[in-house]
Amino acid sequence: MVNFVSWNVNGLRACLKKGFLESVAGLNADFLCLQETKMERGQAQVDLPGYHEFWNSADKKGYSGTAVFARREPVSVSYGMDLDKHDHEGRLITLEYPKFWLVNCYTPNAQDGLARIDYRMEWEDDLREYLLSLDKTKPVVYCGDLNVAHEEIDLKNPKTNRGNAGFSDQERDKMTRLLSSGFVDTFRLLYPERTGAYSWWSYRFHARENNAGWRIDYFIVSQRLAGQVRQAAIHPEIFGSDHCPVSLTLDLD
Repeated sequence: MVNFVSWNVNGLRACLKKGFLESVAGLNADFLCLQETKMERGQAQVDLPGYHEFWNSADKKGYSGTAVFARREPVSVSYGMDLDKHDHEGRLITLEYPKFWLVNCYTPNAQDGLARIDYRMEWEDDLREYLLSLDKTKPVVYCGDLNVAHEEIDLKNPKTNRGNAGFSDQERDKMTRLLSSGFVDTFRLLYPERTGAYSWWSYRFHARENNAGWRIDYFIVSQRLAGQVRQAAIHPEIFGSDHCPVSLTLDLD
């Protein structure tokens, strides 16, 4: 069994001061995928012995960024999509292994008033094509903060949030299209009707204690891996960020 964990840490340096290392130790990840690291490698001591480290930082200091900590050394690693318009914000890391691709993603936010929706749509189209190109050679494990609640069941207040960033028809349609292209949302594969399952809560209005959240962090896999999904979980008991970790166990051995 292979254990994958994804977590938007909303600033890794801050999260390190809030029990990050202890939380990660309890998750026993073979692969730990982080988003919104807001740092470059070496700016803080991340004491995770036994892991290979891969970092993709934004050109802009203290913004965005991703990292992957992997117990297994990859065959290859790449950063971004090899498209200049997308590759300056540190949003994508791809690790190749003999049996699968691992893609860690921090999807651009459409922003208030959908100010960045046009760019978000370009990102979604290009990212889908990128995943499909990988999928031609071996199955894909795609994870991260994808900044969309796909269906009404995926957020506490769908009616009042309709059309807002993360729950616009455009963003939801792109997720539908991705899944219809041969990919599976692992959490909904196992728990199609589960309500109240969220991975992000606003810092305002006591949202987390009231569980007024959104499920915007995912593990999505190629359809042909669906039968190898053994566990998909959300870990709201783990604090340190406005997101909690999500995890996936696959039978890949």
